[in-house]
Order: sequence, then C-alpha cells, then structure tokens
Amino acid sequence: MAFSNGTLVHPAYFLLVGIPGVGPDVHFWLAFPLCFMYALATLGNLTIILIIRMERHLHQPMYLFLAMLSTIDLVLSSVTMPKMTILFLMGIQEIEFSVCLAQMFLIHALSAMESAVLLAMAFDRFVAICHPLRHASVLTGPTVAKIGLAALTRGFVFFFPLPFILKRLSYCRTHTVTHSFCLHQDMMKLSCTDTTINVVYGLFIILSVMGVDSLFIGFSYILILRAVLELSSQGAALKAFNTCISHLCAVLVFYVPLIGLSVVHRLGGPTTLLHVVMANIYLLLPPVVNPIVYGAKTKEIRSRVVHMFSQGGRRKRISPKRPEYYQR
Repeated sequence: MAFSNGTLVHPAYFLLVGIPGVGPDVHFWLAFPLCFMYALATLGNLTIILIIRMERHLHQPMYLFLAMLSTIDLVLSSVTMPKMTILFLMGIQEIEFSVCLAQMFLIHALSAMESAVLLAMAFDRFVAICHPLRHASVLTGPTVAKIGLAALTRGFVFFFPLPFILKRLSYCRTHTVTHSFCLHQDMMKLSCTDTTINVVYGLFIILSVMGVDSLFIGFSYILILRAVLELSSQGAALKAFNTCISHLCAVLVFYVPLIGLSVVHRLGGPTTLLHVVMANIYLLLPPVVNPIVYGAKTKEIRSRVVHMFSQGGRRKRISPKRPEYYQR
C-alpha cells in the first residue's frame, strides 16, 4: 500500500530487471563480459588520470579536462556496474529505496557533469584552433579549475531536487524497475499519484543542461570546421581537425544514446528491449570507450602507456615538449 492512515509510505525496496526476455542462465554468462568491461573502464580511466597527474608537461587544459572526464567515467561505472554484475551473476534483484534514489541522483548528476566537461573540451578545441595565440591567456590554470568547479556545481544543483520530488510520490503499483539501475523516468512510472511535476522538471533539466550543451558543442564545431577549411594547406587542415577526432567520438558515444533514450521515454508506452539496450549503452559504453579512444589518438598518452609497460619504462620519461594539439 502507498498510504497508511493518510501517511505516505514508500516501498522498502525496488526490484531491478536485467534484460527483458532473457533467462537467468543467459544473465549469468553476461555477468562475465560486464566484469571485464568494468575492469577495463577502471584500468583505462585510472591510467589516464595517473599519467596526467605524474607528467607535469601534460598539465595543459586539454589533458586536465580529459582527467576530469576520466574521473567522472570512473565514478559513473563504479555506481552502476558492480550492482549490475551482482544482478546478472547472482540474480539478486532487490535494491533499497534510499539506495535506488542515491544511485539515480548520481547517475543523472554525473551525466550532467560529463556533458559540461565535453562542452569545456569543445571550447578548448575552438580556442586552440581558431585563436591559437590567445589560448594560453584564455584557458589558464585557474580558469580550468573554475570550469571544473562550475561543472560539478551545476550537476549537483540541477539534479539535487530529483530524489525529493520522487519521495513525494506514492508507489502503489509494481515495484519492479525495468532497467538494471535506477533512472528518474523509470522510477516515476511506478507511482500511482500525479507525476506532472516530475515530468515537467525532468524535461526542463534535460533541455537546459544536456540540450544547451549539445547546441553549444555543435556551434563550436561549426566554427572549428570553418576555420579549418580556411587554412591554405590541406595538410595543416587535416592535422588541425585530427586533434578533434577523439573528442567527437566521445561526444557521439555520449549524446546519441542519451538523445535516443530521452526520446523513447518521452513517447511513453511500455518499456521495451530497445529502452533497456539504449540505457545500457548510454551508461556503460562511454567509461569503456573513452580511455581507449583517447589513448589511441593522443600521442603523449599513448607514448607514456607504451613506456609504462615496456622494458625499462620506469627509467624513461617523455621529454617535456609542447603537445602536438597546440601546434598548427
């Protein structure tokens, strides 16, 4: 029951669902690639963070923003993947109501922070390519720190109300959450009371946070593309645009599943396998893919990783030269 003597009562726990239509045996075997993905995400993001921290010549805006992105991906994967692994491996579906609210808040807040960092990285590329002589004066160390703090604050402030507007609802329907983790859209569908505030506020924050960020990122790349096409040398144009490939991959991996997931949820109707797959891609893919893409495409990080794992790598250091990204 949702009410007892006029008092709002919440369920003690929700039940998580793995992949609809898939039996326990398949879930058991899916737990092993999920464990591998979590290990890969943890190792990859920790490696990038440690390399940037140890190498002082990498304390440039590009790499500092990358360290922020890796930190967010590391926390996001730790919030979602261990519980999913337990669900698939042991079939334990229960998640306490308060824990579900905390997981939901962290997922959405961290996603907003990642969106802000991707926007900051787009701005870094815009200044470096379109106004290279002003890059050092525009993106100073204190400015980068303020941008990081702003991303953290915005993610916290915008999504902090979500747990409270969910707690004001009564849950008298089934307590089964149709994903392997807790999302705001999924939880509010379980309520039997009016969810207008949740719908309006959820739409407001998705448009004012991720929507605005994606528009500014797109506008930045329009300006970057125009500046690249104006370069006299084709080789210089390709080299300049090549510095954006890693970031473009990270943007596509983050925003395409996010936009698709938001659209299918707003269309309503029962949750289908498409909803679940898109939600899993949205949360699980970026922490795994981003370190691989940046490690492969960023020469300084790739060289440092090779030195770390090569014979005598501990005794060798990369010469502190200016990163290729800022050369035109």
